[in-house]
Amino acid sequence: MNRYKIKIQYDGSNFSGFQSQKDNSGIQNKIESSIIMLNNKNSVKLYGASRTDSGVHALGQVAHFDLNTNLSENDLKKAINARLEKEIRISDVSIVDKDFHSRFNAKSKEYNYYCTLDKNPLDIRNHYYVKNVNTEILNNISQLIIGEHDFLSFSKFSNKENNRCLILKSEWILDKSNQKLLYIIRGNRFLHHMVRYLVGTMIATAQNKINKKEFERLLIEPKKDAKIYKSPAKGLILKEIFYED
Repeated sequence: MNRYKIKIQYDGSNFSGFQSQKDNSGIQNKIESSIIMLNNKNSVKLYGASRTDSGVHALGQVAHFDLNTNLSENDLKKAINARLEKEIRISDVSIVDKDFHSRFNAKSKEYNYYCTLDKNPLDIRNHYYVKNVNTEILNNISQLIIGEHDFLSFSKFSNKENNRCLILKSEWILDKSNQKLLYIIRGNRFLHHMVRYLVGTMIATAQNKINKKEFERLLIEPKKDAKIYKSPAKGLILKEIFYED
């Protein structure tokens, strides 16, 4: 019996997030169903590194499972992909130590969020259309997020006692030629919907809906049910899971 680590890419538009659902609409359901066919239809449990929400995408989701098979890693990848829907793809399969855990061994995660500044119909599906944005303000407030903070204000549904996260990277990149905005954030952990709340509230600040001091107060004086803005799921991508510092 080997433990396999897999890297997963998916367009989450038509799925109820990564986590398994009772109606089998989760991406985890789809991958487990494919692996089960390679295990004489016996149950196989897949453990994901991150529970991406409904509509969120991934280029670097990681998961692990245990399986007894004679297939090589490459052949196993091909066999799993052959039974998956076209929106889901296993990009890498490797044998790892038996004590490896995709979630608990992760050191940090990087998310990317994509915005478009024009109404190009080709971008509507997977970009958040925004207008009247001051990119200088965006870059200034993104730096406030770096470091360790209590992000309760940016997670309305959090019941966790510990809402502190260490953010290692937070920056906006403007591509003027293509009228695109990319936000990159990397941290040791993230609260429920946290990235989408941060993006939405930063954009609102850059549109003068709230001011910089109000944004900063959300970090300094965290509270439930704060006045924040939430960006849509379609622009969010889980880019990479890091297992080394």
